[in-house]
Amino acid sequence: MRPENIDVTGLPPRPSPDHSDCRAVASVLARVGDKWSVFVIMMLIDGPKRFNELKRMINGISQRMLTLTLRGLERDGLVTRTVFPTIPPRVDYELTDLGRGLAEPVKALGQWAFTHLPEIEGARNDFDTRNAE
Repeated sequence: MRPENIDVTGLPPRPSPDHSDCRAVASVLARVGDKWSVFVIMMLIDGPKRFNELKRMINGISQRMLTLTLRGLERDGLVTRTVFPTIPPRVDYELTDLGRGLAEPVKALGQWAFTHLPEIEGARNDFDTRNAE
């Protein structure tokens, strides 16, 4: 018997995931790991925001990319879009319960990146210097 087949936990064996499970998880991770999705989720942690408010808050995002990102997050059940019947119509975007569950890990990831940015930039510079030849 090969060592990787020995169960040391005493738990019943889990079936290995098939390729369709991996593809499904990959599609979710692609959505929630996308840089614009991360920024949108972080901006919505404090409550609902209007489209133009989000656009102003997220430096560098185009109107089209914000539209696509919000649509994808809405499709995945992470954001709700509420239209208010005013003139002009007012549209608010807000995290769903599912989105709020994702907000804390996203916030932690953002904080980690911010905290370690100097180390990462230093490592990049070192790498670039070593590989410049």
